[in-house]
Amino acid sequence: MDWVAEFWIPVIKAVVLVVVLLLSGAYATLWERKICGRFAVRYGPNRAGPLGLFQPMADAVKAIFKEEFIPNHVDKVIYLMGPGISYAAILITFAVIPFGPEVNLFGKQVGLWIGDVNVGLLYLLAIAGLGSYGIVLGGWSSNNKYSLLGALRAAAQMISYELPMGLALVSVVLVVGSLSVRQIVDFQGG
Repeated sequence: MDWVAEFWIPVIKAVVLVVVLLLSGAYATLWERKICGRFAVRYGPNRAGPLGLFQPMADAVKAIFKEEFIPNHVDKVIYLMGPGISYAAILITFAVIPFGPEVNLFGKQVGLWIGDVNVGLLYLLAIAGLGSYGIVLGGWSSNNKYSLLGALRAAAQMISYELPMGLALVSVVLVVGSLSVRQIVDFQGG
């Protein structure tokens, strides 16, 4: 019976994390639109629900039923796979980030993170580098040399940002003495 909990608890945590990330992105966009509306001396989105709180759901329904335009000359599988790879890389990075201490859930100690990898910082840097593959695939699948050049340039820019980010994290690793993100957060907490 213990193996059932060992299997389902990470699955449930992953599903909750994805739902929370999607909803937080949707509502961050809503508040951004409302703030931009205030700057322009108008209300912003306020029609769907009280104060426009259902606007993200209306936007999702609109996006689902929107016509998907794919140019004729593209490699369709790779063209559709590129944005998915970039988005998946973003979501996967949140797996090792601890969102709080361990909590007691039905008599079992459950950590508010999906996985505690002992080389979590290296994992974060490696997965962040995977996001550039989606951009390169998008440019390559379009069968246009200028799109490919632009995608390669954007990917090179993304990869070049990782070196300073990694060097900045070296000081954290030296102070804490661990690459585990959970141990780094515990060290910050005292």
